[in-house]
Amino acid sequence: MASHRRPKQPSRTRVTVLTATAAAAVALTSQAAHADPKPTTNEVKAKVDKLYHEAEAATEKYNGAKEQQDKLKKQVDALQDKVARGQDELNDLRGELGSIATAQYRSGGIDPSIALFLASDPDSFLDQASALDQLTVKQTESLQKIQAKQRTLAQQRKEAQDKLGDLADVRKALGENKKKYQGKLADAQRLLNSLTAAERAKVQEEEAAKERASRATSERVQLSTGSSTPSLGNEAPASNRGAAALSAAATQLGKPYVSGGSGPNSYDCSGLTQWAFAQAGVNISRTTYTQQNDGVKIGRSQLRPGDMVFFNGLAHVGFYAGNNQVLHAPKPGTVVRYESMDYMGTFQFGVRV
Repeated sequence: MASHRRPKQPSRTRVTVLTATAAAAVALTSQAAHADPKPTTNEVKAKVDKLYHEAEAATEKYNGAKEQQDKLKKQVDALQDKVARGQDELNDLRGELGSIATAQYRSGGIDPSIALFLASDPDSFLDQASALDQLTVKQTESLQKIQAKQRTLAQQRKEAQDKLGDLADVRKALGENKKKYQGKLADAQRLLNSLTAAERAKVQEEEAAKERASRATSERVQLSTGSSTPSLGNEAPASNRGAAALSAAATQLGKPYVSGGSGPNSYDCSGLTQWAFAQAGVNISRTTYTQQNDGVKIGRSQLRPGDMVFFNGLAHVGFYAGNNQVLHAPKPGTVVRYESMDYMGTFQFGVRV
């Protein structure tokens, strides 16, 4: 006989769980439908390049702080040396004053009028009194010297203390900029690691192609008549100084980019330009932000081989090498090479030293 019992109804708890599960599934499906698509290799590469530019800007600020730190350290050392020598001089003056006081005590322990009255030889006493007066004058001069030296020492100590405070601030900025550029490089590496093996191989091949192009450009370099300046066309060098610096930079092709590198084994962008000009007997400053003031600013149409060229808000610098080519230290993971200005980013201006 068939059962006429009613089917068991699901419990309220079970209904709630099923409803929540269904809602979660719908939400996940909706999120998946609206999730950002995986960035393409070119998009990742563009982000990486942007991070490298930002890291380079932080590197230049780091270099500037490092240069300032070195100068302040020398100033502090010089001031502390002055203070030490001044303290020695002060001690000598105090010793001299002590000797004078001792001599005065021995010579003038009795009131001069009584000593004259008791003296068996008045002429001899008057000679002694004259010597005593001279001692008093010398003592006064010594006291004045001591007071002047104390004032000088106090001023030098304050100046040294102020410089030490400045040095502490610069060291703090140094650490912050170092942390910033290291963070940018780490972000860039994470982006590169997000690529598949095939995508990473493609990026590496693009960089390898640029290296091959640089070597080919180097092989095409023609030496200007009567000059050792690398020339990629018929353009005359900007100046003898620029020509010599460009020639020196060309000898460093293939050297690795290293943040903070200033030669001769590795370079960052401004480290290369500073080193190259030094070989030409010209001292320029260390960072892109200061090198822009080391010569006369010119526009792109005025560029000639040996001019410095600045890009990306002054975060990058290289040498104009003629025929629209730049000789520079590009970015982490690369080497000193030639590269077309068309791939350099936003051109700012040139500087002719």
